[in-house]
Amino acid sequence: MFLVDSHCHLDFPDFAAELDDVIARSRDAGVQMMLTICTHLSKFEQVRAVAEAYPEVYCTVGIHPHEAANEPEVDAETLMRLAEHPKVVGFGETGLDFYYEHSPRAEQERSFRAHIAAARTAQLPIIIHTRNADDDTLRILDDEMEKGAFPGLIHCFSSSHQVAERAVEHGMYISFSGIATFKKAEEIRGSARMLPLDRLLVETDAPYLAPIPHRGKRNEPAFTRHTAACLAKELGLSEQAFAEATSRNFFTLFKKVPSPF
Repeated sequence: MFLVDSHCHLDFPDFAAELDDVIARSRDAGVQMMLTICTHLSKFEQVRAVAEAYPEVYCTVGIHPHEAANEPEVDAETLMRLAEHPKVVGFGETGLDFYYEHSPRAEQERSFRAHIAAARTAQLPIIIHTRNADDDTLRILDDEMEKGAFPGLIHCFSSSHQVAERAVEHGMYISFSGIATFKKAEEIRGSARMLPLDRLLVETDAPYLAPIPHRGKRNEPAFTRHTAACLAKELGLSEQAFAEATSRNFFTLFKKVPSPF
């Protein structure tokens, strides 16, 4: 089994006391690659240090929409310079979150567009967070794609199927988290069934959103396997076939990561 956790936060304090064990459990579960995601530019060095410490861990650089007004204003050039490091393979997470609105909408959009500019120029993927902001997310994606294509994905997918379809039309990928295993998430599973298999990824968003049967506990990359098993069943595939397909998709999107395939 070869699975990739395409989105986790291994630099978070939740893992500090046992990161070696967390990585070991991931290997034992068949999760052979992890992408740890930056949320604060001011903490990027900590994120990068985790990626440097483990051969199977890579990272991104960026600012979460929650932090758009709290972190120093960032531009595409700064992001691209930090992404020159061999372990930095994408930008984000960035995007829009109008559920909590920890940062003003205008600041979120400004930061989002700066990340997109970096992704377009460097041709490295952008990791998009969108919550309660579907219309504005699509507006920005449509507008920015007119300026020139850029690779990316919508992570922890929980939006409408329209958002997924439009993103795929733009050449992007859709990543599913443990939410897909929840009993009331039939609409999300339906989107997974309707999307092309070659556009699907899986993730944990650890330490958040642990899948069934671990719901309510701290999430970790090893639990990617439960989400993958759930979606494989939905798509009528074996776990092995689904794991291989989504892993190949990861390496197709994140071209800086050496592929074992």
